[in-house]
This record gives sequence, structure tokens and C-alpha cells, in this order.
Amino acid sequence: MNGVMDIYTIIFLALAVVIFLRLRSVLGRRTGSERPPFDPFARRNPAPPAGRDGGDRVISLPPRQGRDAAPAPVTGEAPADADVRIRPVAAPGSAVAEQLKRLMAVDRTFDPPGFLEGAKVAYEMVVTAFAEGDRRQLRQLLSRDVYDGFVGAIGEREGREEKIEFRFVGIEKAEITEAAIRGNSAQVTVRFNSQLISATKDKTGKIVDGDETKVSDVTDIWTFSREVAARDPNWKLVATESVE
Repeated sequence: MNGVMDIYTIIFLALAVVIFLRLRSVLGRRTGSERPPFDPFARRNPAPPAGRDGGDRVISLPPRQGRDAAPAPVTGEAPADADVRIRPVAAPGSAVAEQLKRLMAVDRTFDPPGFLEGAKVAYEMVVTAFAEGDRRQLRQLLSRDVYDGFVGAIGEREGREEKIEFRFVGIEKAEITEAAIRGNSAQVTVRFNSQLISATKDKTGKIVDGDETKVSDVTDIWTFSREVAARDPNWKLVATESVE
């Protein structure tokens, strides 16, 4: 892991996990509506749409309730090299590039490529912690609402005396799809295309869902956020949704 990636990884660890160094970027919240998340590894939840393999695994939150604050006005200027720093993650002149440039006018240390590398690390950590039922790790990485939903799903799984056999294969692609300052919150949304293997087993070890030999393709859209004026440099996951 190079120096830039190390600097921007730790921001996603809410209580500063020492093995990563901090991210410096402005993060945001996705507009729309939200309900509590459901267990992404259980097909006891609503059936998959027609044409999808029942073995597909998704990390998912249904749409959020309510609306976010309107975008805050940006009064500063982006650094002179902003276009060069943005180019690796967004096409010049695109909507996302312009959004990132406005973020850099607020936080001139924001580095889009470094942010994206940190987001990839956070994604794997959250998905793995959820599969393992690691509440402590999730608490460090998630906002209160998202944490409550994930922990509720873990509790239901434990109540059924089920366990997940899980392996994270990797992220095929990650891209920033939205960036904004909304009220006092800085926000960035990332679309992840990943692969993983999971199978849910009951207390006897029988597989009740999934396939421990199959690699499944997963697409998730996650939003990370931090209060711009807060002294705490850490960022948290504030919204997730899956793409069917």
C-alpha cells in the first residue's frame, strides 16, 4: 500500500484503527428515502427479480425515507491542479468531475483517487464484518441508522442459529457517482462492482441459502459522510442500496 493510499484509508475507520492512515476528502449523503437494511445473505427476504439466480448475494438497503438538505453554496476556489487530480476518477467536464471540483473548493486537500482507494478498503471491511457478525467493527464504520439496521439483521440470523460461510473475492470496479456538500455534511457516493462467495448454514451445518462454491457478482451503491466543521476526521457509511 503506497503512502497516498495509507493516508486516505483510515478515515473510514470511525475510531481510528491504527493499521490505516487517514483519508482527507469531503463525503456525502445520497438523496432519496431509506428503510432499515435487511439481511443480504438470507433469501427469506423478498424473492429476487425474475431472471436472477437465487444464489446471488447482495448487500442492500431499501430506499431511504425523507430528503436531504439542499446543497450548500460553495464560495471558495478549487486548487489549480484540481482537474489533474480528478482525471483518474472522472472524465473531464462530466457532472461528477464538476461535483468533485466543488468539493475541492471546500477542502483543498481532498484527493479523489486516494478517497476511492480508501472506499474500497472500507467496503470490504463492512461486508466482511457483517458476514462475521462483528458488531464492534461495524460500529466504527457505520452511521447510527445504518448500524442499527445491520445489527438487527445479525440478531435475527443469530436467533435462527445460523452462520455464514463467507469469502470476499474482490472488487472488479469502484467509481464515484456523486459528490456534494449538503448542509453541514460533506458527501461522496461510490458504486461498487464486486465478487464474493457466501452460504448460510443452520445449526446442523446444512446449507439453507447460498452456495459455498459459487462466486456471485454484486453491485452496491454506498454513500459516506462527515460533518465538514467537525474536529473528528473520521467518515461513516450513511446509506447503502443494491442494484438488481
